[in-house]
Amino acid sequence: MSQQEHDKELAYLHDLYVAPDWGERFAELIDEHVKLPKEGRALYVAAGTGEHALALQERAGRDVTLIGVDESEARLQIARVKAQAAKLGAQTEFRLTQLEALDFEDDQFELVVGDASLVTPERLPEILAEMVRVAAPGGTVALNLTTASSFGEFFSIYWEALGNAGLLDETPIVEHLIMELPTITDVAQLAAREGLDEVQTWTNIEEFVYASAAEFLNAPLVKNFLLRNWLDPLPDEATHTRVLAAITQIIDEERHEGEFALSIKATLVVGQKGR
Repeated sequence: MSQQEHDKELAYLHDLYVAPDWGERFAELIDEHVKLPKEGRALYVAAGTGEHALALQERAGRDVTLIGVDESEARLQIARVKAQAAKLGAQTEFRLTQLEALDFEDDQFELVVGDASLVTPERLPEILAEMVRVAAPGGTVALNLTTASSFGEFFSIYWEALGNAGLLDETPIVEHLIMELPTITDVAQLAAREGLDEVQTWTNIEEFVYASAAEFLNAPLVKNFLLRNWLDPLPDEATHTRVLAAITQIIDEERHEGEFALSIKATLVVGQKGR
């Protein structure tokens, strides 16, 4: 499979399986706590396949122009088709850009929304800094992400699986995954350091439930998005296979025919750019 075909497959999996479940839980935080501008320009950073960005555009009305940006051209192609079908072409645009280097001048948008829920935590400071940079003075900046204590059930099993697979030397991988997730306080302090005023945070605890280890490990969200970050530091594919077998055994033995739940802390941080 070529890289282009792989990217297209991931985009469709994201649209069909990730955005409607994972994405909607984060989108609900934005819908509940972020006030849309009555006019002007809005930016949606990491807009994915565009579902929530287009929903915000429809709610905002014709006096607001929305631009969605993403790092995946394949996802953006799906978003553009949706915008065309919704007849929002004149008000909505989707562009390819790096999240840490947004292709806009300073002080452009009355609202900047970002979805960092599937972004590795080390990228967050630069992404938020860029969001603040392009926001207009007095504009709202809102970023959603997963925070500390998320994925705890899996990380505990991952640690045990490395030991069972004779890979105790690799356990610092799990420690890093746990420690790199920012606390809610960390997120609020980061927003303040980047120049946001009136910083507020909201957090919902969300659960994703699976009937078995196989269902969990083969779920598109887990297999194609989360596991890629979690297993990537392991040395090679053979090691991946050993660890996945150990994870499967632990989950199925521990759940005793019950369900396996993966819980996260879905967090939204909102602030106003200083005038």
